[in-house]
Amino acid sequence: MSNFDYRAPALVLLVILSAYFSATETAFSGVNKIRLKNMAADGNKKAAHALRLTENFDELLSTVLIGNNIVNIAASSIATVLFTSLFGDAGVTVATLVMTVLLLIFSEITPKSIAKEVPESFAMFSAPVISLLQTLLTPVNWLFTQWKKVIAKLLRVEGGSAITDDELITIVDEAQNEGGIGENQGELIRSAIEFNDLEVVHILTPRVDILAAEIDTPPEKFASLFKNNHYSRIPVYKGTIDNIVGILHERDFYEKLYFDKAVDIPSLLISVEYIPKNTKISELLRIFQHARCHMAVVIDEFGGTVGIITMEDILEELVGEIWDENDVITSEIERCGDGGYIVAGVASLSKVFEIMEIEEDEETEAVTVGGWLTERMGKIPAVGEGISFGGYRISVSEATPKRVLHVKIIKESVE
Repeated sequence: MSNFDYRAPALVLLVILSAYFSATETAFSGVNKIRLKNMAADGNKKAAHALRLTENFDELLSTVLIGNNIVNIAASSIATVLFTSLFGDAGVTVATLVMTVLLLIFSEITPKSIAKEVPESFAMFSAPVISLLQTLLTPVNWLFTQWKKVIAKLLRVEGGSAITDDELITIVDEAQNEGGIGENQGELIRSAIEFNDLEVVHILTPRVDILAAEIDTPPEKFASLFKNNHYSRIPVYKGTIDNIVGILHERDFYEKLYFDKAVDIPSLLISVEYIPKNTKISELLRIFQHARCHMAVVIDEFGGTVGIITMEDILEELVGEIWDENDVITSEIERCGDGGYIVAGVASLSKVFEIMEIEEDEETEAVTVGGWLTERMGKIPAVGEGISFGGYRISVSEATPKRVLHVKIIKESVE
């Protein structure tokens, strides 16, 4: 009976320790390092201690697993001896069944479920004990570290712990879904993450939509263009729009007109920046900063004008559309009463597909909806013509002989 009194409490203690190690493993595996860093920066010493342990996660994990295995083996051994003394030869079977249930429920499922809900709190609670065990098990941890290096070389395993852009976007999506950040904040962060990969061809004003003037245009005509279109800058070309020679600023034009009464357009032109269409907008932003300008001309491989891009276009990729008091507010995607959408032909193909959850067309090089539809059909489609793609019917609702102005996108019925 004395043996029972000694072994039973020992068995309970070992099960509790097993639960502790299991919870610690889960807590440190799922801990939010950013949250710990913020808490440590605010002076929380426990958070700082837990954060230091996570910096060498391999040693931490080895310590936890060694401790967990020791207590599990000890618990199973004591249980076998205990139940053998009580039930004889059947004790081994009873011990196996009882310990399997005990360890599964009280040392695995329950503690890990709890630690998963409060990983930072449990990591801070557990840090002092784990830190002490790490010191005691330093020789053993060193051996396991060397063994890991040997295995990594044999299997040619390369470390890849860097977070990718897609993983960051997933983290932002989860934070937004859980209410940690708002919709506007999430959209801004996603835009910033994707900022470096976006090329100017995706956001430029195309050649056909450029408001430009010939260099010999009379000053009164320039005054009319500024007044009627509310632009602060107008590209000026010589001969054809493929030869844009400068940018005329509204301020300079009216200043010269006010003081001198006569305007020499060529003398007022600001030098223009020419950039290829595959320039990253992050690089263009640096070009604008260095050249102290707000507009660039996008050219193709032959030197022809593809379009223009402004500082405002770049900012809108981060914060969304920017409207001033003179703008007529329009939307590139509008909902119809029949459940479909009317989409502008110049709308970004990737954005429209993403918003409407349409599968991407990996084969296309088009960047606009109108350009993509024209490419897929092999001609400039007329009103009413269209294609089926990704479970949707995409057809032209408005067009000119030269381009698609609007398309209608509606989900096809499943028969």
